[in-house]
Amino acid sequence: MLALKNIHTYYGNIEAVKGVDIIVNKGEIVCLIGANGAGKSTTLMTISGILKPNIGSIIFNGQEIHNIPPHMIVEKGISQVPEGRRIFPRLTVRENLEIGAYPVSNSQMLDGDRKCKNKNQYITGQLEKIFHLFPVLMDRQKQPGGTLSGGEQQMLAIGRALMSKPKLLLFDEPSLGLAPIFVAKIFRIIKELYSEGLTILLVEQNAKAALSLAHRGYVLESGRITMEGRGTELINDPHIRKAYLGE
Repeated sequence: MLALKNIHTYYGNIEAVKGVDIIVNKGEIVCLIGANGAGKSTTLMTISGILKPNIGSIIFNGQEIHNIPPHMIVEKGISQVPEGRRIFPRLTVRENLEIGAYPVSNSQMLDGDRKCKNKNQYITGQLEKIFHLFPVLMDRQKQPGGTLSGGEQQMLAIGRALMSKPKLLLFDEPSLGLAPIFVAKIFRIIKELYSEGLTILLVEQNAKAALSLAHRGYVLESGRITMEGRGTELINDPHIRKAYLGE
């Protein structure tokens, strides 16, 4: 589904990602682990089109996407749940969710196999699904997003990303800064979304939780992929256990 080929991405004169190759197959959960500053978020931002690779190509479902704007990447079926959630605190919960549907084109406005008559019908259908997944958001849909707890804001960020009905969902540090009860809930949600057919690329500092959930994983160190393998293989690797699991 997704292939990064020899990706080099710079911040000014600083090369943050140095020749990264990553494959994500349809129907997988793939995780990307590494220390702070390793280039994990930069990799996701490059996939999403927020940053442009200086060298290399990104192929999604057989099409090059590294030279198109971010909203067109969303239209093609990639959404991101960004690090730090980045909701709009002064907008209501409902307005935050509706913004997630903004890039959806007329050809994408489907409810199952049925074509929606208009954008409002599409949004209504998507909101019903989001509120079923996150009942607390339905209860608080008229509240400003900034009044929600950290865990609830993460649910809102996930719901916003789902409003465009992505084929591939990118998660950037979804458990960061959350209480343990919300961390467990977020990982259950990721597993549930996968069971419903979403392909997932997960960046996560909680290496044990990520590798336990993922089919395959990549280790990113100083902008380079240094290891890759099945999640179960990586979680039992002595280097991984020492460097990332504190064992």
